[in-house]
Amino acid sequence: MNQPKARLTTSAMIASIAAEGQRVTTAPFGKALTAVAAQRQDIVGMTADLAKYTDLHLFAQAYPDRFFQMGMAEQLLMGAAGGMAKTGLTPFVTTYAVFGTRRAYDFIHQVIAEEHLNVKIVCALPGLTTGYGPSHQACEDLALMRAMPGMVVLDPCDAVEIEQMVPAMAEHQGPVYMRLLRGQVPRVLDDYGYHFKWGQAQELRSGRDVLIIATGLLTMRALESAQALGGDSVDVAVLHVPSLKPLVEQTIINACRQAGRLVVVAENHSVIGGLGEAVAASLMRAQVFPEFKQIALPDAFLDAGALPTLHDRYGISTNAIVNQIKSWLT
Repeated sequence: MNQPKARLTTSAMIASIAAEGQRVTTAPFGKALTAVAAQRQDIVGMTADLAKYTDLHLFAQAYPDRFFQMGMAEQLLMGAAGGMAKTGLTPFVTTYAVFGTRRAYDFIHQVIAEEHLNVKIVCALPGLTTGYGPSHQACEDLALMRAMPGMVVLDPCDAVEIEQMVPAMAEHQGPVYMRLLRGQVPRVLDDYGYHFKWGQAQELRSGRDVLIIATGLLTMRALESAQALGGDSVDVAVLHVPSLKPLVEQTIINACRQAGRLVVVAENHSVIGGLGEAVAASLMRAQVFPEFKQIALPDAFLDAGALPTLHDRYGISTNAIVNQIKSWLT
């Protein structure tokens, strides 16, 4: 007799994306930034009343004289960061992605991007990583930031990549937007000997039947799905794309030239304006036409609720991805 599933409580609306028993690192961004700042006196940390909830509190504890709490004023936060960058400092700015992109967009555009200032914008709760509904779900942030001239756009998969991205961001001259996975963040990529390389995509698995091109959280889910599909004799390759801008088009095009493979682009973002449409446009320009599918969030205001339920509902859980790919192969 099947045991009934445990009823999900409201805490599941802010649940960790880590599966039970999965290896995790606590606050990898905060730890990585604190380590880099020990060698770089120009780095300052800034936030809009969300240090604890973006893991920036670790930096604040280590360097209180280099930490600036700007209150619930994201537009001021971005304007002040631009001013500090003009003095030669390197601000790392944190908030939630909905506030950093939707609320402060014009300030980033005019103050930071237009002048190509050295500001690093690090935003938590990207895509569907909270169950608190459209006010907190940043399902269009990649589209918004990709559209901004001169802005680098990064979507790390896990704690391993965050640890590697932070020093690379500090070295890069110019504005960067990075999606942030916070709290107990899974460790996945060290099983694949991965090392983040600026502006590159990397094949994590080879496979003859399906190619999943994924970014961010969905790379972890793609790897889980590939393993599950292997049990059904479906051979799945996974290409991880951490940088949506600049996008390494030639690597993607070359991977899609392999005949007979279903190409699936998977992302924790709206179907509008994210990795899927960027890949499709690249393939069209190169006149490469594989069988092409998208796994992404719908063009809609999403429901509030428990994250595991929402991930199933909107097709970005591992089980949902496996089932979708199976249906496309039949």
